Amino acid sequence: MDHTARPRRSVLYMPGSNARALEKGRGLPADALILDLEDAVAPDAKEAARENILSALAEGGYGKREIAVRVNGLDSPWGEDDVAAMAKSGADAILLPKVDGAAQVAELERLMKAAGAPEEMTIQVMMETPLGVLNAKEIAGASPRLSCLVLGTSDLVKDLRAAHTAERLPVLTSLSLCVLAARAYGKAVVDGVHLDLSDEEGFAAACRQGRELGFDGKTLIHPKTIAAANEAFAPSEAELAWSEKIIAAHAQASAEGKGVVVVEGKLIENLHVESAQRLIVLKKAIAALEAEAA
Repeated sequence: MDHTARPRRSVLYMPGSNARALEKGRGLPADALILDLEDAVAPDAKEAARENILSALAEGGYGKREIAVRVNGLDSPWGEDDVAAMAKSGADAILLPKVDGAAQVAELERLMKAAGAPEEMTIQVMMETPLGVLNAKEIAGASPRLSCLVLGTSDLVKDLRAAHTAERLPVLTSLSLCVLAARAYGKAVVDGVHLDLSDEEGFAAACRQGRELGFDGKTLIHPKTIAAANEAFAPSEAELAWSEKIIAAHAQASAEGKGVVVVEGKLIENLHVESAQRLIVLKKAIAALEAEAA
């Protein structure tokens, strides 16, 4: 299974305790939604939030966008019940918070199987602790069912006793380690949230940096940031035109028995063609998602 094929440019957190937000999510242009039972829900609202999400998913209407449910930690009073409830909810994935190692992934997989989760339901993991980042390699390779690593930079900055800066230098090592682990095992990986909703320029810069680092998209905390994230992580028209040009040129060269070709002074090899083909596939998936929402 290619876990990186579906669009995840914009991944919006939505509190499970807010039924109106769950309803609104059906019409938002986000590529993916994380329906949250953990940080966004107070302890006395956990069970009601679980029922809200189950009702919303039963009603449907979310289309092709990916739906993940972030459950509470398995060591919490609610975690195992969350997994049991969501296993047959129709969600695409269960997102586990504060993953420190492969054993937590294995335990979640066991609970999902016991609760009858369909094979196509995947596991996603929050990478938000120092130990989790140090164990990113073993976590990413823990299960074929694992589809995506989700950065939790707010918790990570807190635990590192670091600072939130415009350039994000305190967490660059952590971000890159998670991207490396994800790509080594063919998993998707999405960047952490930008906390200052009034800082549009800073948000745009963080999106550019995230894409340059290799992220598939960005987690969001407000719908007003969806459009900017979608634009930042989508292939540009110039990239698509170049991709089509080098795919065609390399195909012609291959037909002539050549392994490389020069296009506009640039040496094109198979590795460039593979990247170009990935962008074309991503653009088609984005177009299908947007056509459905239109």
